[in-house]
Amino acid sequence: MKTSLTVAVVGATGAVGQEFLSLFTARQVPVGELRLLASSRSAGKRVAFEGREVEIGLLSAESFRGVDVAFFSAGATRSREFVPAAVEAGAVVIDNSSAFRMEPDVPLVVPEVNGRLVCAETRLIAVPNCTAIILTMAVAPLRSLGHIERLIVSTYQSASGGGAAMMELLKDQTAAVVGGRGYASLDLEPLTEPYAFNLFSHNTPIGNDGYNEEEQKVIAETRKILGQPNLRMSVTCVRVPVLRAHTESVIVEFSGPAPSEDDIRYVLEKSDGIELVDDRENNSFPTPLKATGKDDVLAGRIRHDAGNDHAICMLIAGDQLRKGAALNAVQIAEHAFGLRQKSV
Repeated sequence: MKTSLTVAVVGATGAVGQEFLSLFTARQVPVGELRLLASSRSAGKRVAFEGREVEIGLLSAESFRGVDVAFFSAGATRSREFVPAAVEAGAVVIDNSSAFRMEPDVPLVVPEVNGRLVCAETRLIAVPNCTAIILTMAVAPLRSLGHIERLIVSTYQSASGGGAAMMELLKDQTAAVVGGRGYASLDLEPLTEPYAFNLFSHNTPIGNDGYNEEEQKVIAETRKILGQPNLRMSVTCVRVPVLRAHTESVIVEFSGPAPSEDDIRYVLEKSDGIELVDDRENNSFPTPLKATGKDDVLAGRIRHDAGNDHAICMLIAGDQLRKGAALNAVQIAEHAFGLRQKSV
């Protein structure tokens, strides 16, 4: 194990990029040299990190010489352009974009679920879609109780899934409406619906099958993470006026009679990265506010499906910027460099 790492962060000025910096400190990642990389719009700016200021460099193919691990969080286009150069330079690349997730030879990793796929020879690892990460964290442990045949998922996705700009859009629109301006006065771009005090179908293109890109990603990536290519799934993704942390309503259907509620709670409570929040007496269950800033995925509202004795229902919530993005990537690096014991 190296005593210090040369670390590059591509997309350092974005919401996820900022999470990386706080996690490096919180998880005591042995960062020696830190290279923050971005486009020409941000190059030259300085960012505080552990008591010093780090200048943001201009992203180029030469940026990765001598880099041990490169975190990419600047979108699929940038990843497709620069990830090959980083791999060629010898870096372990952990990519948060959708560019390589479904490539057969690229591991799609949630460390608590399939961290065994990360080994010393692995040079490129994909971080799944945030919604799929949160979903599989709560679903994967239940496989110890029986074979899962189907998932029905409805999501309540926060503005953080659209990055810092989407979060600012929600803030600005909310302030405008509260301040007395009508909806007709709002600048909706890049959306087509008002965001303040509203919710709407996830703002990604819809395919011929009626599913939008986000829903298609969740289905395909969940199957790959769980290693169940034929898992039956139906997903409806909705954007809600919440700043941070995604919530999901999940129905899990087993091949036989559903496990008991107590068994479900026990398995989830003992699982790495899960916090059980399931207090019926006080009506206390997972919420985005409770999940914000937390590393764990919250799970609760556990009950049998009243219409299907093979299924259980639950509510889960997770911080999209942490476990849904930056934390998952940092955990992959910890696996790759032996910084922490592997979960799976």
